[in-house]
Amino acid sequence: MNLKISGHHLELTPALREYVITKLDRVLHHFDQVIDGNVVLSVDNHREKDKRQKAEINLHLKGKDIFIESCDADMYAAIDLMVDKLDRQVIKHKDKIQGHESVKYRGEPQELQQPSA
Repeated sequence: MNLKISGHHLELTPALREYVITKLDRVLHHFDQVIDGNVVLSVDNHREKDKRQKAEINLHLKGKDIFIESCDADMYAAIDLMVDKLDRQVIKHKDKIQGHESVKYRGEPQELQQPSA
């Protein structure tokens, strides 16, 4: 997976970068068909005081693009919220794919035999 992490009005420290990478590893355990991702961490001074830190991700999966954003007072909490939302979306997408494929390749329906009296 190609991952690009950038900061907007924020100096991206190695600790933040490592934190994002370790959190996104959890998503890769659920779904391995991730093409690439773009993470933007930003500070917005025009927002409410308790929601200034913002984390966004645009993830390109096989068959779907997912965009998630979250805001919080703490950057690490915003990243946690973003990854939780992303995890739910990826699992939902995986279940949809597996559900459709299982119906497609299930085969011919078998007739039920009724017990004779």
